Amino acid sequence: MKIGPKYKIARRLGSAVFEKTQTAKFALHAEKRGAHMEGVRSRSNYGTQLLAKQKIRFTYGLTATQLANYIRKVIDSKSRKPEEMLYSMLERRLDRAVLRSGLAQTQRQARQMVSHGHLRVNDKKITVPSYTVLNGDKITIKDSSKEKGLFNEIEERLKNANTPSWIKIDLKTLSFVVDGEPQYKPIEVPFNIGEAIQFYKR
Repeated sequence: MKIGPKYKIARRLGSAVFEKTQTAKFALHAEKRGAHMEGVRSRSNYGTQLLAKQKIRFTYGLTATQLANYIRKVIDSKSRKPEEMLYSMLERRLDRAVLRSGLAQTQRQARQMVSHGHLRVNDKKITVPSYTVLNGDKITIKDSSKEKGLFNEIEERLKNANTPSWIKIDLKTLSFVVDGEPQYKPIEVPFNIGEAIQFYKR
């Protein structure tokens, strides 16, 4: 997926959409720009919903079509908790789980690890970043890939990773197991899932 100028996108959507823009320098620049923009008219409902959709897209590295497909599934399911359902679907993507585990340092790197065949799910080669991981799935590094620069200091990264409760790290085998359900906590999520869903209900 071709993204474009990350700093320009992050100024519009917020620093949380990319790892490289989550710095003190960027935050200071954004604060100054925010003060400069005071007095500009507020967004319409459509604008707010569009912004939420774009934040999700860039956070997870999705194309517009991929996100639309996820949200259509949620809408068609008539789930009583659509926000939780969508969040779980997005977090259970293989590339996202790899990022959450600490194996990868950025979303782009996680996608690269998967698409280049460096990882195994239950000892099976999976090269599709959107592959859905399920409870009990074990994700390991291909033996011949462990010596590659992509996995330098991987043990230290895993040891210091701030992993969610549904991912269990095994430092001995440099792997992780999916064990549980991603917990949707709106206050901790840097985008409004409900607004994004409403965008597709229009």
